[in-house]
Amino acid sequence: MRHELNTGSHDLPVSEALAAFMKDGWEDTPLPAPARPPLAAYTAERRAALVRRFPGERLVVPSGTLKTRSNDSDHRFRAHSAFAYLTGAREPDDVLVIAPSGEATLFTRPRSPRSAEGTAGQEFYRDRRYGEFWVGARPTLEEAEALYQIGCAPIGRLPEALTGPARVLRGVDATVDALMAPHDGDDELASFLSETRLVKDEWEIAELQHAVDATARGFEDVVRALPQALAHPRGERYVEGIFGLRARLEGNATGYDSIAASGAHACVLHWIRNDGRLSPGEMLLLDAGVESDGLYTADVTRTLPVSGRFGPIHRQVYELVYEAQTAAIATLRPGARFRDFHRAAMAVIAEGLREWGVLKSTGDDLHRRYTLCSSGHMLGLDVHDCAKARSSVYLDGVLAAGQVLTVEPGLYLQPDDLTLPPEFRGIGVRIEDDLVVTEDGARLMSSALPRRPGEVESWMGGLLG
Repeated sequence: MRHELNTGSHDLPVSEALAAFMKDGWEDTPLPAPARPPLAAYTAERRAALVRRFPGERLVVPSGTLKTRSNDSDHRFRAHSAFAYLTGAREPDDVLVIAPSGEATLFTRPRSPRSAEGTAGQEFYRDRRYGEFWVGARPTLEEAEALYQIGCAPIGRLPEALTGPARVLRGVDATVDALMAPHDGDDELASFLSETRLVKDEWEIAELQHAVDATARGFEDVVRALPQALAHPRGERYVEGIFGLRARLEGNATGYDSIAASGAHACVLHWIRNDGRLSPGEMLLLDAGVESDGLYTADVTRTLPVSGRFGPIHRQVYELVYEAQTAAIATLRPGARFRDFHRAAMAVIAEGLREWGVLKSTGDDLHRRYTLCSSGHMLGLDVHDCAKARSSVYLDGVLAAGQVLTVEPGLYLQPDDLTLPPEFRGIGVRIEDDLVVTEDGARLMSSALPRRPGEVESWMGGLLG
């Protein structure tokens, strides 16, 4: 097989003399021997559960591939959540294969051999995507087995392992998709890989709590930086950058693109341009989450008065959303239906809009003009976790202890909405917290951040000095 190198348009050619010189004189540099990783016990049981669900079948779960940002520049790689859940591995192009016997093998790209002939021996210093000199050292097969506690094989042998029918997690790696004919059970595999993550184990809950705690510190960073953000013509991006620094210092990255929406930008549900100014008379809606090194993400929103004090109309809108969120949180317990908390929040919102004179009645869904989206979702390795789960066990299902979810009602009063009194137009408020369902209710994981308007003002005042 020809070994193609990923080189750039401006890379210099390599002479025969240089290629020969680069081939020898290198000291062995093994990666530090890992202690037995605590995650290994969990991933082994997760794979065992997969085998129990599909006994005697071949199952294929890829990690994903590098994605081109533009030209010859790639986005930073992040493994597919199902693959990370089952292996703990992080490298691109890896593939987990579970044979009909139940034996699991991780097919991976081993470290570049420096003494190989031809271009294969040049990968370590010439290949921009995989070369050790460009992106760092990968584990050897032996190191990968010790690190992930799973049998490993070189990725070049993957076709040999795919010699019969298999269920494949599709849409993750086009090369793997092309190797295997579609299977009637592919969708069922995707659903199970989502559904098995609905209830978190103790390790996952600890990872999520770490992510939430780091996120709370990121929000504190933002409040302290508000005077500097106010002075910058792109204050929203100043906020985004301050939070992003915390995410990189304490985790892998942000779990999703941060929303830093000032004023009427808060009425755009997924505002990620973040190119606006901050104004002392407006509010800032910040929706952001740290993704832990274990790839679990927090998802928290606070709507903050930029000056540190709510104006009368801002407080009125904020208090209605706070009351809606409080009502929603009160419904969370094992056995409650997943949609119950959204319905509780919307009942409060609809009644508040009626009292303001915006709605004439609360007996229909007209309040959705001002709320639009659902009031929460599952949370975990993905910000919208378990998205491929069947409705019967997720959206139309019941809650269970160990599930982690967001509760995030909001009001988005569009600046051009003539059904609203002028003083309400252009105000967007969302309050979002992360909760874990317990045996007798739910625990507020993001309790380090205040929710009540008076407490928000006191908290901000302390940080701003």
